[in-house]
Amino acid sequence: MAKVTLGKTGITVEKNAFGALPIQRISTEEAVRLLRKAYDNGVTFYDTARWYTDSEEKLGLAFESVRDKIYIATKTGSTDAEGFWRDLNTSLNNLRTDYIDIYQFHNPAFCPKPGDGSGLYEAALEAKQKGMIRHIGITNHRLSVAHEAVESGLYETLQFPFCYLATDKDVELVEKCRKSDMGFIAMKALSGGLITNSAAAYAFLAQYDNVLPIWGVQRESELDEFLSYIADPPVMSDELAALIERDRKELQGDFCRGCGYCMPCPAGIEINNCARMSLLLRRSPSKTHLSPEGQEKMKKIENCLNCGKCREKCPYGLDTPALLRKNYKDYCEILAGKPY
Repeated sequence: MAKVTLGKTGITVEKNAFGALPIQRISTEEAVRLLRKAYDNGVTFYDTARWYTDSEEKLGLAFESVRDKIYIATKTGSTDAEGFWRDLNTSLNNLRTDYIDIYQFHNPAFCPKPGDGSGLYEAALEAKQKGMIRHIGITNHRLSVAHEAVESGLYETLQFPFCYLATDKDVELVEKCRKSDMGFIAMKALSGGLITNSAAAYAFLAQYDNVLPIWGVQRESELDEFLSYIADPPVMSDELAALIERDRKELQGDFCRGCGYCMPCPAGIEINNCARMSLLLRRSPSKTHLSPEGQEKMKKIENCLNCGKCREKCPYGLDTPALLRKNYKDYCEILAGKPY
């Protein structure tokens, strides 16, 4: 059984955390059942956020009776102290608890610090002093903000995208967290669905003993897959290494990660899926993507206003309008039956 300690927090858990964003898409009854199954089989770290609609409420229902036996991380996307306190109190109520283990600033465009005028960090520090939160963390998709957070010494954990499509700069960030004794929580461990071999994903992350991956779970079959890795964790083999190398050649570079921070689109385009559709079609069943509903979503790309708002908001600096055009062209060729 592999364990990981999140830096100076001292939180030590099974190297298999539950990402609770997807449970907002399923019924309360099913979500609670999956969460309890995860707990009963050894998963003790759960990550959610105020932005994930009813995810917090479902965790509260599932874990009220075993609250002291698990760790809960949630997030606030607020940009000022007033919003911080509103979000925190709502989260405590939803989660049916009087404390949160790790409270994270949710992908801020800047690194909150004392005296920056936002009041955010001061509010977090006060909440920690009152016992409402136990550790202060930050999540981000921007390397510059992530590095600033590590260098500031103000944060106990960083949540950042990390998977086997990572660049050398991402690996450098992981090592920087290790040296700073800062917990590293890996989001997008399956790159938003582009990585389809979870054993390879797990084996890659297992090479970093300071990294805690959070797996987004929506279906019982997905949960069973990750639970099986507790007793029998995948290890890097020649076969998995070769698979990873093939995927890296195919997928690394300027591709949409599907984070959704470019949304909403004024033209109604579902950018976080449409801008990576050609990759999704290669790597997942195409029935849904090529359905009349899927075609309707892709056709909205024709209405792109070229306003550039998605490009400005992309944390990866992608030319999103160009990606949309390319993916629409590929999609139309697939519908026309051309080789792909």
